[in-house]
Amino acid sequence: MTSPAPDPMAAFPFIGGRPCLDFVATLGKRHTGRPFERLPDPDALARWIGEAGLLAGADDARGPVTEGDLAYARTLRESLYRLVRAAMDGDPLNPADVAQVNEAAARPDLAPQLGEPESGPRSLLRWKAARPAPAALATVARDAVLLVAGPLLARVKECGNPDCSLLFLDDSQARRRRWCSMDRCGNLAKVAGYRSRSRATSTR
Repeated sequence: MTSPAPDPMAAFPFIGGRPCLDFVATLGKRHTGRPFERLPDPDALARWIGEAGLLAGADDARGPVTEGDLAYARTLRESLYRLVRAAMDGDPLNPADVAQVNEAAARPDLAPQLGEPESGPRSLLRWKAARPAPAALATVARDAVLLVAGPLLARVKECGNPDCSLLFLDDSQARRRRWCSMDRCGNLAKVAGYRSRSRATSTR
């Protein structure tokens, strides 16, 4: 029996340039009225944490993620999104969102620990987290705090595709990047432009 093809929308986009922007991208198509949830269950959150590399080197990086962790992650994600958007637009920050992000940023992160010296000096260092998911989300929240309060905020943009809501850090030399990625929305825009020009030529 052939397995169904993976849904390309379910793939995590890591094109924001910052962990907090990649995390808010786990809810796609925000502006369409049909948002796409890329974190439908705790396993998906565990997979995002692993693919994001937030617990790299941790002994328990793939530790259990609970339904409570998932609910907390989604709540934090939306606070992060509203906070970044408000800061981008120069609007007042919602106090409830500020409190949510600050609380997450204050949680324990990975802690360095000494391991057994049997395999040589390089094996001495271990990274531990009592609860891997909240530790990873603490890293995400701290990244958002530094981004919103720092000079790079002026370089955060939203993708020019009206069907896409991804935020990204424009690291282009001329600061004229319009799309979240040329492989995604940039290519779609090129194809649409080509078809529009072809139709205009054919009707002359």
